[in-house]
Amino acid sequence: MRRVLQLVILGIASATMAQQRPKLVVGIVVDQMKMEYLYRFSDDFSANGFKRLMQNGYTFHNMHYNYMPTYTAPGHASVYTGTTPSVHGIVGNEWFNKATGKEMYCTDDASVATIGDGTKSEGEMSPKNLQATTITDELKLATNFKGKVIGISLKDRGAILPAGHFANWAFWYSQTGAFISSTYYGQQLPDWVTEFNNQKHFLKYIDKGWNLLKPKETYNESLTDNNPYEGKLYKKTPFFPYSLKEMYADNNAGVLRSTPFGNNLIIDFAEKAIEAEALGKDNITDFLTVSFSATDYIGHTLGPRSIELQDTYLRLDESIGEFLAFLDKTVGKDNYLVFLTADHAGAENVTYLKDNKYDVDNIPWKNIERALAEFSVKTFGVDLLLNYSNYNVFLNKETIKTKGLELSKVKQAFKDYLYAQPYVKKVYTEEEILSASSGDYYAGFVAKGYDPVQNGELVVNFKPGYVEYSATGTTHGSPYSYDTHVPMLFYGWGIKKGESHNKKLITQIAPTLAQKLKIPFPNGTEANVLEEVLNE
Repeated sequence: MRRVLQLVILGIASATMAQQRPKLVVGIVVDQMKMEYLYRFSDDFSANGFKRLMQNGYTFHNMHYNYMPTYTAPGHASVYTGTTPSVHGIVGNEWFNKATGKEMYCTDDASVATIGDGTKSEGEMSPKNLQATTITDELKLATNFKGKVIGISLKDRGAILPAGHFANWAFWYSQTGAFISSTYYGQQLPDWVTEFNNQKHFLKYIDKGWNLLKPKETYNESLTDNNPYEGKLYKKTPFFPYSLKEMYADNNAGVLRSTPFGNNLIIDFAEKAIEAEALGKDNITDFLTVSFSATDYIGHTLGPRSIELQDTYLRLDESIGEFLAFLDKTVGKDNYLVFLTADHAGAENVTYLKDNKYDVDNIPWKNIERALAEFSVKTFGVDLLLNYSNYNVFLNKETIKTKGLELSKVKQAFKDYLYAQPYVKKVYTEEEILSASSGDYYAGFVAKGYDPVQNGELVVNFKPGYVEYSATGTTHGSPYSYDTHVPMLFYGWGIKKGESHNKKLITQIAPTLAQKLKIPFPNGTEANVLEEVLNE
């Protein structure tokens, strides 16, 4: 009898252990963060932020995206679904819709309305265009919808896509300075959100202005202040200090997005959400998704070598340290699991590369679209181009048919024209992409980012170093390592210390979390996992 009782007790204990999960998972995406920044700025980081995650958690040094285009919306969707745009359907931030002949935005949803102090268009958003489930969706299903899921970002897409279809809430920042949501999630904002908004937290950052966090000589990993590769921040010369009051007076509260304090505001709001929603307070796992967008806005405008960008990362490092301390206090040191990655990386400024004798160039996409239309008129006597965007060429099949032209010959003519351009490395037709029989390494990237219902008849891959952008700042979108190589840090519950330099793919994150939490995989994933963080 005693032996039987022991076996029963052991069985109960084993079952309990098998279901053991962290009380809270926090997914952090840093918009446009290159892995290189963890190395370049390391000497100036505190011990409590990025270094705490790296030194006490698990670091994947060689994590990459495996598709193009490497943009924000596809990136967030891919991290949380464990698959690529060809499956989850988010093929860009916005894209040309063949059915309507118009541009559509990744989270557009005219069937819902803004809730909170935002404009009509700011809140007409939902995850309806996301075709696959997320790890957050699977957690909701696995807990019979008892686990809470909340998404937070300055950008609507950075909040909505990670939080998935079943989220309790997704909140994003309005140009009014308030966090808003949509009726997809509820009919009115929770009281704590309204209270937070009424306190106008954004104003304390506007009033303070933006000066350097540390002495100017600290920033020797960056180029000089007001260097020729920086754009202007809301028409202001890129030089410290910045008067945010002036920017705000001339614009709206959206100016905070392009300062490091946009990240601070996200931390303020995330901490309030954890307290008000009691995240991590019971034994049913909750999931908070946080996306820091200010890094992307600043990177685009001022570039990867600007003092402003370095200052933003030094401040973000401090904010992450404070946030981890908050989690220690409210959830408990061993009760939460954090992962940190990025939705894409970013290219070097092309003018900077040219000035240092690398023969590359920046090509504004409007110039490409105009040139393609001119080529078509010259060759066929009519403009057969419907749209050029996201490296996709959309052809007017109806006009091609009406004119008695052969689609295959039109495609080949456009392809030949593009190959004559100095910035083009490879042009892929729809048939070549879908056949997936090419030995071309980058053809795989194109195929994984391609949805035949939503993409064009041709996809263009630029030569390395060439970008679709202006002469200042930077952008992203290519399949090259400067756009695909991002950080991947795991920390906290069930994570051993360690590091790996083997190449890993961003689509491995979600299925790894599924295995870690012992819940089903997101439905579109190939289910390849990061074994290093599963072996405790």
